[in-house]
Amino acid sequence: MGESNWLKVIMDSLKLNDWSRIFIGSVPGEFYLELIIRAVVVYLILTVSMRMMGKRMSSQLGRTEMAATVSLAAAIGVPLQAPDRGLLAAVVIALVIICVQIWIAAISFKNPWFEKFTQGNIDVLIKDGILDLKNMERVRLSRERLVAQLRSEGIKQLGMVNRFYMEANGSFTLIEENQVMPGLSVIPRWDKKMNDRFKKSDKYIVCQTCGYRQELPFDDKQPCPNCKDCKWTVAVT
Repeated sequence: MGESNWLKVIMDSLKLNDWSRIFIGSVPGEFYLELIIRAVVVYLILTVSMRMMGKRMSSQLGRTEMAATVSLAAAIGVPLQAPDRGLLAAVVIALVIICVQIWIAAISFKNPWFEKFTQGNIDVLIKDGILDLKNMERVRLSRERLVAQLRSEGIKQLGMVNRFYMEANGSFTLIEENQVMPGLSVIPRWDKKMNDRFKKSDKYIVCQTCGYRQELPFDDKQPCPNCKDCKWTVAVT
């Protein structure tokens, strides 16, 4: 049978009012009883696999953990839904993934360079109240997303931040400044009511792009020593 005839036969068999095909499919009804057994076994495979791969699999995932999770899902999806596929293939693939994950964890424990290569590294996004624009560009994090994260942490201006890290797994860690300095507001500029609550500093101005703090008097037409931008504003406390 030619390809065009084969497609015609399939299209002719597809009818929108064929509720049995839509909801049950072309498998016998007994398969759904078998599906219960398959689902239980698959659930046990996933639970045991994640337990053997360590606690990180149940917390925030790194690169290797994410790859392992996607691989397990891909391996288990087919035998769960296809009646002609057994569960042995899923078990074998799960064992291979577990062994690879345990091997990576063991090597990473002994070799810091290998850990950085597989898991990524920590990046400093803010240091002493100043944005590190180069690191932000390298990790592809926009300024808007960064300040949104700061606001969610209760930060109102950059002078409150000592360090702000992006961890290897993509999460953020904030270390607040013990002695808060005047800094750049992270409140949106259109929210004038909120910005008016800040006390303006009479000693510092800050770069609107990176938050670099410059003591007055200073010619605000000069470029920022940190990012070379020429946009300055009054620091807030």
